[in-house]
Amino acid sequence: MPLFNPHDLRNALKSGYRVLGIDPGSKTIGVALSDVSLMLASPLIGLKRRKLGENVADIARIMGREQIGGLVVGLPLSLDGSFGPAARSASDWAEALSERLDLPACMWDERLSSSAVNRFLIQDADMTRGRRAEVVDKMAASYMLQGWLDATRNESATKF
Repeated sequence: MPLFNPHDLRNALKSGYRVLGIDPGSKTIGVALSDVSLMLASPLIGLKRRKLGENVADIARIMGREQIGGLVVGLPLSLDGSFGPAARSASDWAEALSERLDLPACMWDERLSSSAVNRFLIQDADMTRGRRAEVVDKMAASYMLQGWLDATRNESATKF
């Protein structure tokens, strides 16, 4: 299944369906979940990065519990915004994941999401390094998904 434009993905979602935010790290895949109104992202789980088929099965189990209508996958662009090897790898992975799950997906810039989350966990939450390692990936996925939710929100829905 080809990857969608971020706004087109939102427009294609059926009412009452959630979106999974996925931050595909090299060791851990952070997973976040939107609410059904597509207003709020919440951290869900960190999955161990394994072969694609095994990770597809993990995500399919989540789909079995939740009404998932689409995927937003983190795109690790270079700091200057260029599309490097990591971005190409993430894009290929997202396309394969989307195809195997038969779900529409889009890519969303996740530059510095882990850094922002780590900074918050150190400064504001005063978390130890070990505890941060347990939560940073799923929180980075939530941070990235919230960015997509905010950026693609319908203009008329935000007016009072």
